[in-house]
Amino acid sequence: MVVVKDMENAAYGQSMGSKAAPSVTRSDLFPKLVAMQRSLGAKNFMVLRAVAAGFPNKRKLSCELENLGLSAGEQSTQLVQVLGERLLDHLESSLLPVAWMSDSETGFADLPDVPALLVRLDNASLGYCGVGFPVRLGTMGNGFVIFCGGNLLLDNELMLEQHVKCTQIMVDLLAMDERRVSPSEALSEREVACLQLAGDGRISEEIATKLGLSVHTVNAYLGSATIKLDSVNRIQAIAKAIRLGFIH
Repeated sequence: MVVVKDMENAAYGQSMGSKAAPSVTRSDLFPKLVAMQRSLGAKNFMVLRAVAAGFPNKRKLSCELENLGLSAGEQSTQLVQVLGERLLDHLESSLLPVAWMSDSETGFADLPDVPALLVRLDNASLGYCGVGFPVRLGTMGNGFVIFCGGNLLLDNELMLEQHVKCTQIMVDLLAMDERRVSPSEALSEREVACLQLAGDGRISEEIATKLGLSVHTVNAYLGSATIKLDSVNRIQAIAKAIRLGFIH
């Protein structure tokens, strides 16, 4: 959709080019997403980002923000299992929103112009309907903002408005990532090299051979990079390094 893409690009450029803009936190994003959820007639939201899955050219969707309650982990995992591959394939080729129905929810409001705006996804497993807005901001900021449940209101004007807002949500998440890594915590060349090879699917022994280092030294570099990136393990560090532009 050309109009949506142009509006997304404008929102991205305005946000990233304005150095004087106030810092945004996750607590600022939550009420914005809830307001968008209500506008669309949904019950919940999820923000999913495409991150490295630890294998060459392999990506997966990771839940960054949600208001699913106590079953958040289970619900987000189920959605990724059921729709993840189709969502990632769609993200590579289109910026049209996607939507799916369910037998247990009322679904979409009966509006004649909805089919022109949406790519319909088959759904036989999820017990709720949903709409997902794809966002592409380069390697670091690709994903979906998803609203689900309820009786979704999906007319043309509302869809365009919410799509641009979804792009701004993703831009703000990127800005938060950049602020979390200060210049004093910048990765060294060796740390970046080890992360890049690990992201390409190489194990420590292979990285050591490639760089002419010992396995112990490689693990030390990966460990220090993981700490600097405030990550809990190597896979999360690789994903964050991709989002921050250290590796690709």
